[in-house]
Amino acid sequence: MALMTGKEYLESLRKMKTKVYLMGELVENFVDHPMIRPSMNSVAATYDLAHEDEHREVMTAVSNITGERVNRFCHLHQSTEDLKNKVKMQRLLGQKTASCFQRCVGMDAFNAIYSTTFEIDEKHGTHYHENFKKYMKFVQDNDLTVDGAMTDPKGDRGLAPHQQEDPDLYLRVVEQREDGIVVRGAKAHQTGAVNSHEHLIMPTIAMGENDKDYAVSFSIESDAPGIIMIYGRQSCDTRKLEDGSIDVGNPSYGGQEALVVFNDVFIPNERIYLNGEHEFAGMLVERFAGYHRQSYGGCKVGVGDALIGAAALAAEYNGVTRASHVKDKLIEMTHLNETLYACGLACSTEGVQTKAGNYQIDLLLANVCKQNVTRYPYEIARLAEDIAGGLMVTMPTDMDFNHPEIGKYCNKYFAGNSKVPVENRQKVLRFIENLTLGAAAVGYRTESMHGAGSPQAQRIMISRQGNINGKKELVKKLTGIK
Repeated sequence: MALMTGKEYLESLRKMKTKVYLMGELVENFVDHPMIRPSMNSVAATYDLAHEDEHREVMTAVSNITGERVNRFCHLHQSTEDLKNKVKMQRLLGQKTASCFQRCVGMDAFNAIYSTTFEIDEKHGTHYHENFKKYMKFVQDNDLTVDGAMTDPKGDRGLAPHQQEDPDLYLRVVEQREDGIVVRGAKAHQTGAVNSHEHLIMPTIAMGENDKDYAVSFSIESDAPGIIMIYGRQSCDTRKLEDGSIDVGNPSYGGQEALVVFNDVFIPNERIYLNGEHEFAGMLVERFAGYHRQSYGGCKVGVGDALIGAAALAAEYNGVTRASHVKDKLIEMTHLNETLYACGLACSTEGVQTKAGNYQIDLLLANVCKQNVTRYPYEIARLAEDIAGGLMVTMPTDMDFNHPEIGKYCNKYFAGNSKVPVENRQKVLRFIENLTLGAAAVGYRTESMHGAGSPQAQRIMISRQGNINGKKELVKKLTGIK
């Protein structure tokens, strides 16, 4: 079963015993919970689109491990063309769901761990790379959704992992056994954790000798004993409980984050990919971050396409399409969005082959891409809010519009363009609210800032990769300075 359908994906989750807490309660049927299901629909779209002939080339690829066609989210990049198709796939899914579709982190983790384990084995004579190749075959054969988990709670950011008052604030190995290891700690802000079949764990920072217990990478089933998911709260999330309400904004799709707790979880040897080789933690983090910063040049652009379209519709429904300043704002939104896409494609085009054989992006351009993402979506959102108008956040509820007594007033006084039903205006304004301020803002506006690392993390990498000394030498040659 190399390519699941969306329906098969949902059914596969029903078979799992994942322990999920939401709003203080243990959720027995997390697949059909109205606050969780929209995020699962977004993941399901990654499966269904892979079966459409129109999108076959961007949604699927031929595996270098099995020789079979697999979902691109389970693929190891074999060329710069693969890297570009990854970005195109992410833009497509952003357009189709206008939300976070949650499989990118796992895909980026696959590629980072694949190349890093090769180099660990090369130095230490370990068998991590062979372990990981077997794991990748398992993932591809079953078309699994895997949560790439990197971010630790971190505690006091001024202290190293081993210096924390509570040693569990970074996930760590607490017991070494002949048949495996036991780990304790947590991973925070985990995108799509509840919707994933597996978790692929990585360290979150470069580490020294004293932190070797924290230098660990492994995979584990989402419903393994000792794992607890605590669902993250989103703005306006309880609107999803209002069945059929326009106020939801994006009724079909959504994103998801969770705190994933590891209470002394056993990891067998064959699922370990790093265990104490602390000098490789930084390499793994850097490579993963590069891939994931590339990702934002695709997914955020696709969601941006939806937001630009919504702003244009809002202008039409408000009756202001002829206003020159509105036209100019839509042009600026498009310019910013396409600039992000250009960065995503550029770092892909300049990609290089690793020692392991898969391809990684140009790290400098990937970090430039993400640095732009920390700014441009905010401006795109601001312009969309400007065009939409204040009704986006002051409109009465959908229940008021449908009320037998006061509904007539809502429909009368919130009419815009007379050729457009008031309900259509409602839908577009709530959609913009959802993307810029509501639950979807987690996957667009806020995630643009903090996802794949903070803005300062990208600036550090730009400083390292920018080759200032090389640029100084250029000028010395040009001016004859010896």
